[in-house]
Amino acid sequence: MRRLIELGGLLGGIVLVLFGAAAIFIGATGYSEVRDSLRQERIIGTPDSTIPGQLVDTGDEARAFADVMRVHTMAMTGGQTYSEMGRFIDGGGKPTNDETAAAKDANGQPVENGLRQVWVTETALSTALNTAYMAERLALFGIIVGIALLLSGIGFLVLALGGTLRPRAMTVTEIAGGHPITA
Repeated sequence: MRRLIELGGLLGGIVLVLFGAAAIFIGATGYSEVRDSLRQERIIGTPDSTIPGQLVDTGDEARAFADVMRVHTMAMTGGQTYSEMGRFIDGGGKPTNDETAAAKDANGQPVENGLRQVWVTETALSTALNTAYMAERLALFGIIVGIALLLSGIGFLVLALGGTLRPRAMTVTEIAGGHPITA
């Protein structure tokens, strides 16, 4: 039974080391992929961002740039979110939800409020940037978990290979129950 437990400890240690190494590799690959993808988009920080004139190439920078995009969009829409804006523009250029009061285009269709499209575009882009931030954080978490698994696996292997479960040799005094042996 003791031998079976030792083999289980060895097997458990090996599995943990392999999972740890795999988690570190996958995390590092994901981390690198996020940064490569951000560089590929060639996003440059605006003058009012925390990285003016600098390439956005990390998750933190992507998140900061998404925050600036929201500020710009709120300024354009007068502080209104998508759901607060009128769907159409009336003859005077004012937003309205009344299709009959909306100005008509050349085809007789109501003219849509262009600021709503700005909002949709900003939401899509900032969501992508925030996803890059989240993906980078998840990759770091994977690396940390991988290190923990690797260290746990090494610990299991040390205990199993070191014979932690094997009985240690007893001294003569211990064999005699703690009493000195007299001849």
